Amino acid sequence: MSLVVTGATGQLGRHVVESLLARGAQPGDVLATGRDPQRLADLAERGVVVRRADYSDPASLTEALEGAHRVLLVSGNEFGQRVAQHTAVARAAADAGVELLAYTSAPYAATTSLLLAGEHAATEAALHETGLPLALLRNAWYVENYTAQLPTYREHGMVGAAGEGRVSVALRREYAAAAATVLLGGDHAGATYELGGPAVTLPEIAAALSDVTGEQIAYHDVPVATLVEILTGAGLPADAAQVYADVDRGIAAGELEVPTDDLERLLGTAPLPLRDAVAEALGR
Repeated sequence: MSLVVTGATGQLGRHVVESLLARGAQPGDVLATGRDPQRLADLAERGVVVRRADYSDPASLTEALEGAHRVLLVSGNEFGQRVAQHTAVARAAADAGVELLAYTSAPYAATTSLLLAGEHAATEAALHETGLPLALLRNAWYVENYTAQLPTYREHGMVGAAGEGRVSVALRREYAAAAATVLLGGDHAGATYELGGPAVTLPEIAAALSDVTGEQIAYHDVPVATLVEILTGAGLPADAAQVYADVDRGIAAGELEVPTDDLERLLGTAPLPLRDAVAEALGR
C-alpha cells in the first residue's frame, strides 16, 4: 500500500513521514513528495520513495500520485493560491483512484469567522465536490507557533489581543501522529476530526515559557487594531498582519478552542500538558 505525504519538505509533513515509519510502515510503502526532492534525500537513503510534486504543476502531481492508495494533503502556505493548488492535488488523487484523501484544515473551517480559515473552507468544499473518500484533519494551533517567537518575547514580551480567550494547542509532532494514524488504516472516510490539545490562555503560555526558561516572559494584551500596527511595524505586510491579529480576535471569541477528544483518540494517549509541550518544543 502506497501512503503519500505531500509537502514532506515542510515541518508537519516531515513529522508525518517520521511518524509513519515509527509506527511500523515499511519505508518502501511511504511516498514523500515536495517541490525540491533534494531536500528529501535523507529519506530516500532510508528507503522512502521520493517524488517531486509541486501544487502549482498538475503534471508533477499526476506523476507523483501514480499508484497511490492513501494521500495526506498538507495544506500549502501560498495565501491566495491555496484553493486552486489543493484542488489540483485532489484531481490528481481522483485520477489515481486513491481510497482516501486526508486534508489538514483549520478548526471549524466551514463555520468559523477566522480570516485564516477562509481558504480552508473553500478547499473543503472543493474536495467534497470531487467525490473522493475524504477525511478532514482540522488542526488547532501548534505550541511551536509560540515557542518559535521566544527571542522576540525576550526582547518585547508576549503581545497579543486574545484577552482571557482559550486556544487549544498541541505539538506539531502530535498532529502529525494523528495524521499518520489516519493514513495507516481504519475507516476514516467521511470523518471530520477537530484536533487540539489543552485549551490555554496566552497569559498561561507566557507563564509556561517563563517556567521552562527561568526568564520572566510577560504577556501584554492590546486591542486588535493595536496588534495590527505592531505587526506591520515589525515588517509584516498589512494583509498578513490583519490575518494574524484576527487569530487573536478569534481566540478571544473561542474560535480556536477545540473541546473534543479527537486528537487523544487518534494518538491513543492524551496530548502533553502545556508546560511539558513547551519544554519539548524548546528542547529543554
